[in-house]
Amino acid sequence: MTASSFDEALKRVLVHEGGYVNHPADPGGATNKGVTQRVYDGWRRRAGKPTRSVKQVTSDEVKAIYEFQYWDEIRADEMPAGVDYVVFDGAVNSGPGQSVKWLQRALGVAADGVVGAVTIEALNEHPDHDALIADIISRRLAMLKGLRTWRTFGAGWSKRVGNVLKHGQAAAMGSVGPDPVFTKEGAQRADIDDIATPPAPIGGSVGTVAGGGGAAVIIDQAKDTLQPMVGGGGWLDTIFAGLVVAGVVVAIGGIAYGLWASRRNKEIGAIVSGDARADLRELRGATA
Repeated sequence: MTASSFDEALKRVLVHEGGYVNHPADPGGATNKGVTQRVYDGWRRRAGKPTRSVKQVTSDEVKAIYEFQYWDEIRADEMPAGVDYVVFDGAVNSGPGQSVKWLQRALGVAADGVVGAVTIEALNEHPDHDALIADIISRRLAMLKGLRTWRTFGAGWSKRVGNVLKHGQAAAMGSVGPDPVFTKEGAQRADIDDIATPPAPIGGSVGTVAGGGGAAVIIDQAKDTLQPMVGGGGWLDTIFAGLVVAGVVVAIGGIAYGLWASRRNKEIGAIVSGDARADLRELRGATA
């Protein structure tokens, strides 16, 4: 790719990112032109300069940060037209590692979040970059929908990724897509750390897995204590029978919980790894 690819991609990304925002629900915190305060602080320190508010970031600093932190990090100059922009926008919004994982999963190579020789080779050999871009966006949308802030920012994110999809596919075909559109919600940072539901704990006995480990232990201890005294048909037999039923209920609950937790953890793992995919048809009504 030529330098102009970066310049055009940056113009579009900066439209999506907008100006200064500090939304209380945005995990990225204070951000200006897509540059978070944390990123800006790190950039200024590496340059041997004192830190200052991201409100004061200059256009030259913005360009340098985007090129070094995102464009070069994903090796976009070695990517085909359209794909470079799609992966670049994802890197800005959700981090280079996560965006590269979507690309790698779509290519069918190991998703380690780092663009290496294997990823570049697979990308060069891919026969349909138009379809590849759709696959990448599908995985990106799946992650966005799995974040706890989806209800707040989902409509804006959908417009953004829908716009990125259209332009990316147009660029892959040698054409020009729609102009980028800014939405306040679409500019919000989308980090995988903000996933809505953390993995459910699984381990130990079925009673422990069910979240009733203490109850299961108490029931077992009570049964062991009463065992030698039952058999006479009295009230101890009734209590013992109740403990047996309670133990069965806890065991069944543990099994049910284990199955549910395993399924949920697989879904979360797919989102984190970039393997989950979402239906892109809903983006048709979301793009502006």
